[in-house]
Amino acid sequence: MVASIDGIALGRARPMIRDRLWLKRASDDLLAGALSLILQTVSRFAANRLVPLEDMPSSPTGQTSFARHYPLFFSKAVVARLIRKVQRRKRPFYWQVAYRSIKGGGVAETGAIDGAPFTVLPDDGTRFYADPFVFEHEGRMFLFVEEFPYALNRGVISVAELQNDGTFDTPRRVLEEPHHLSYPQVFRHDGEIYMLPESAAARELVLYRAASFPDTWVRDRVLLADRDINDATVLQHGGRFWLVATERVGVGGPSDTMVVLSADNPRGPWIDHALNPVAIDHSAARPGGSFIRTGERILLPVQNGSQSYGGGLGLMELQQLDDGHVRFSAPEPIRPGSAWDRKGIHTLNRVGRVEVIDSAG
Repeated sequence: MVASIDGIALGRARPMIRDRLWLKRASDDLLAGALSLILQTVSRFAANRLVPLEDMPSSPTGQTSFARHYPLFFSKAVVARLIRKVQRRKRPFYWQVAYRSIKGGGVAETGAIDGAPFTVLPDDGTRFYADPFVFEHEGRMFLFVEEFPYALNRGVISVAELQNDGTFDTPRRVLEEPHHLSYPQVFRHDGEIYMLPESAAARELVLYRAASFPDTWVRDRVLLADRDINDATVLQHGGRFWLVATERVGVGGPSDTMVVLSADNPRGPWIDHALNPVAIDHSAARPGGSFIRTGERILLPVQNGSQSYGGGLGLMELQQLDDGHVRFSAPEPIRPGSAWDRKGIHTLNRVGRVEVIDSAG
């Protein structure tokens, strides 16, 4: 969808359609995307940043008859979902975390899941692991993950430690709330160790501090209240701290509307960027791991939800970030390869020689 004034295209939105089978859900996502596009156009007008889109076609192309094609699509989609349910058996959904130890360039450098093979972090069938982040502390390597026990029906944060044989031990629970937690990004600042997990189910973004690393975490402060913020990712850049995340708008999806905030300190206060929302794009909005510095480049893994949630990951280069601008390159899709036999990945992180990924099982 496109926002235009006097026939000049000034903004574009590509909302993620979470469910293409049921028209009511798809309509909700499209309407939320349209609302986000209006808000984006207004914010850019107020900031004097409205510029024409140079790559818009002069007329629509490739139109097809919805009424003719939807019944066939509906039938195929129903059959595909039934097959997936049978294959998963009793698991309603399933993710797997994998890790490897490598020398030299990894996925961010090669752009592909190639090289040394990944090892699956095993589970017992009553839970899955997702959203892996690695953190080194006093010469020891720790893996933080979302653990989702099916009996609990919500995510908790767990940690595993790298052993002498190169494998991680069984994750143990270190943080639990009455609501879902995921995306356990861990970082240092001023002698403290913090965790910033996703807690969008509670409509808050909370900073946790390690009282006794890695097992005991306390709520340091609520950074954002009454907002549905997803996968907020921290970057220290240009003398400030930045958060890049997605924000759910109304009944829309949580994965296609990028917002940026900044602060002098990770404890806040956090201020919305003047151009928010900075993007409405199903393949270039939701972070999929920490920022990656490689040479002079700063890369952000972003989820590609053009076909489905968890369908793939791309890498966007940060080109400009300050109070007046937010510019990323178009995402370069991470190519599949022999190191991990999956169609796509959902999260990418690396510390030292340890690289971690996850994907739908």
